[in-house]
Amino acid sequence: MSTHNALKRPLAVALAAALVLPGLAGAQTAKEAELEARVAELEKMVQQLLQHQQEAPAVAPAPAADPGKTIQSTTILPGANPGSRFSYGGFIKFDAMVTDTSDGKIADGSAGRLFYVPSTIPVVANGTEPDTDPYTDFHAAFSRFWFAVDHTTDNDDKFRGYIEADLFGGGSANLGNEVSTNTHGITIRHAFVTWNNWLAGQTWTNFQDLGSLPETVDFLGVSDGTIFVRQAQLRYTNGPWSFSIENPHTLATNFGGTGRFSSGDNVLPDITARWNTKGDWGHFSVAGLLRQFKAGDETATGASVSVAGKFNLGANDDIRYMANYGQGLGRYFAFGQGTDVVLDAGSDLEPINAYGGFIGWRHAFNPQLRSNIIFSAAYYDNDPSLTGWGVTERSHSIRANLIYSPFPKLDIGAEVTYGERALEDDREGDLKRFHTTVKYSF
Repeated sequence: MSTHNALKRPLAVALAAALVLPGLAGAQTAKEAELEARVAELEKMVQQLLQHQQEAPAVAPAPAADPGKTIQSTTILPGANPGSRFSYGGFIKFDAMVTDTSDGKIADGSAGRLFYVPSTIPVVANGTEPDTDPYTDFHAAFSRFWFAVDHTTDNDDKFRGYIEADLFGGGSANLGNEVSTNTHGITIRHAFVTWNNWLAGQTWTNFQDLGSLPETVDFLGVSDGTIFVRQAQLRYTNGPWSFSIENPHTLATNFGGTGRFSSGDNVLPDITARWNTKGDWGHFSVAGLLRQFKAGDETATGASVSVAGKFNLGANDDIRYMANYGQGLGRYFAFGQGTDVVLDAGSDLEPINAYGGFIGWRHAFNPQLRSNIIFSAAYYDNDPSLTGWGVTERSHSIRANLIYSPFPKLDIGAEVTYGERALEDDREGDLKRFHTTVKYSF
């Protein structure tokens, strides 16, 4: 039976009953014929009403007013191409650490007070080590946020604009201190646009393998042995291959080790090439770097190689690693702990060989709890007759952590670190640190 007929008959009967029942109280009268005619007329009206409801278009009910919510009536990207998609994310990261250094404390305001930077480990003359008590630092400077806009044309050309910043930019002269406001400035990390296989802008150097980095409580952790640079570049990627030309810069040591300086005199960009492969077993990459060094009228060249990857050991374990070697690896390696070149007595530039890397083991006890044990090291082949005896010969660190995620996107971690830095004259200084973090990603 149709909905129309199913509704028509009961409604007609109900209307008829409403009209007839009062008359039955005193038995039927001569108006019975008139009542039947009225029932027929009402039945006809009901039929017309139901037919009208079936033919009328459905109308969605108006949303209930919500005084606490504003309904956006225009796009969030008024200047973008139609159909562009906007996304936003980041995390809040709180760090608290206690540090004990053997040869005096790391200077207030230094990056080494916020995360592990091996070049900031104090080293003084043997027999003059100061008696330094442990010191504590709290901060949220590595909290970050990012914005992205994606657009695909009718011809399936893909575009993306991406910008990311964190708070690791220092504070103003008046307010950026631990006395009152702990102000930190916004620092640009990434700012680039991609078009299909092309990338233009600032991001990680193509010489660096991000996928091999272990998970640490510290901002980076493996600072001694890793390649780590973000800079402006033009990159092309095709399948497993990627090539880039990147911003050049020279980091140099003065003759005799009297100081170090930076030079932006370079003419040729840094050139990189990378090959990647991956599978269920993990991933592997090898990258090459070719550079020109320039200071004033003097030039030199250098080449470096980096091998890195991750190897899965079942569902709950993996090994992550990186090995680096090169002439003038300097500023690309260990946060610039060593320089690219040294000036000789005639002001010619001599590249400094450097090598090192890291290896880390990750184990997941369950979906919420995991741990990492990591060793990292850097070594420099300095010529003390040029660099002097006060430059860094090597540094290394070992760390172990435990990271717990009681809820999705919330990480609570603790890490212990031992680091050591040694100079060419055999002086050494060490660092011991207990570091904790609370991080919420969104």
